[in-house]
Amino acid sequence: MADRDVATVRPAGPLRGSLEVPGDKSITHRGLIFNALAGGEARVRNYLDSADCRSTMACLSQWGAEFERDGDAVIVRSGGQAAFTRPAGALDCGNSGTTMRLLSGAAAGLPFTTTLTGDESLRKRPMARVLSPLASMGAAAGGADGGTAPIRLRGPAGGLRPFRGRLEVASAQVKSAVVLAALRADGESVIEEPGPSRDHTERMLAAMGAEIEVDGPRITVRPGAALRAMDVSAPGDASAASFWIAAATIVPGSALRLPGVGVNPRRTGAVDVLLAMGARIAFEHERIESGERVADIRVSSAPLRGTRISGDLIVRALDELPVIAAAAAMADGVTEIRDAAELRVKESDRIAATAAMLRALGVEAVEHEDGLDIIGGGIRRGGLVESRGDHRIAMAAAVAAAAGPEAVEIAGAGAADISYPEFWRDLEAARDGAAV
Repeated sequence: MADRDVATVRPAGPLRGSLEVPGDKSITHRGLIFNALAGGEARVRNYLDSADCRSTMACLSQWGAEFERDGDAVIVRSGGQAAFTRPAGALDCGNSGTTMRLLSGAAAGLPFTTTLTGDESLRKRPMARVLSPLASMGAAAGGADGGTAPIRLRGPAGGLRPFRGRLEVASAQVKSAVVLAALRADGESVIEEPGPSRDHTERMLAAMGAEIEVDGPRITVRPGAALRAMDVSAPGDASAASFWIAAATIVPGSALRLPGVGVNPRRTGAVDVLLAMGARIAFEHERIESGERVADIRVSSAPLRGTRISGDLIVRALDELPVIAAAAAMADGVTEIRDAAELRVKESDRIAATAAMLRALGVEAVEHEDGLDIIGGGIRRGGLVESRGDHRIAMAAAVAAAAGPEAVEIAGAGAADISYPEFWRDLEAARDGAAV
């Protein structure tokens, strides 16, 4: 390893031991936001202390919520959404699309204008997909040309209208924004998803007292019920775990245990893909914690074969596709990824960035508008990989490098701080067999 801007990853021996992955980012965001909206005092335990989650706290603080660190927990204190006050300036969401989109839903129900902005990458990401449904509910919702940040929202004087319709994309962030706005509407909303996105919002809000009913792709929200502050315990992050699952699969002789990982079925698409490719992955001691399914995951090295990833499985594995691509490079045969055009508008153009990562390591990758073909057979050389400021590209490149023949330099390695600040430390521990 070098500094935080450039990491040098050398071929690894077997990855062994037990690694505790950081707290779930999606659940941390929601625990902070929903408790701030509910009012009162609650703890978010095992929270992810990452750049994205710190952005959420900073934004909520500008509305009047207060946060205090207490060991592995954050205490949330708030007067509730009705007590929020006009912020002195724009809410800076940093690099966090979750922060911007979820807070948009809350802002749509406030009687004053809120402006949300972010870093250069976030200001390029599409926000019209969330502004449009909020505007249909009567909120004043606008952004820069093309529907990008900075975006501005204000609730209507007469209250929000219910939302009844089908969302443009299968996105937990967009769905969550509309659900949060629907809690402030003047009647029942019926929201239809075009695909099965993460359902943490529905689970947590229902546990906090919201009247939410889920029937397949339809979510019915009945406003009026008061939200109750609730302590939340975040399980290990499934997306973070996917890097170790892939790494232990493709580095010969590896055997890793990942305790306490969230295994909500809408978050385990990467596991399903790798199992279909021949991976050896087992869930042990499955249980329910804070309304979420949790398990200890065991994974050991295994030969992989190419597969095709498309349809609804893409929605459940979207964030993990870069590291799946790294594993596919070690497989026998071709792996086809389709229906993944959404990757073009993430923190980077992840289709282009993933293809460039693989080519830098001597792997043939054919880019398509909505995906990739990855011709397996192994990582063939070391080289320089540009993360493009994308945390998942940086970490996927490290996984590929661990299974390769030569050292790989990863420029922009510090991007991992966005979601997994201890990634490089954990990589060293696992490769030294010192993970405990």
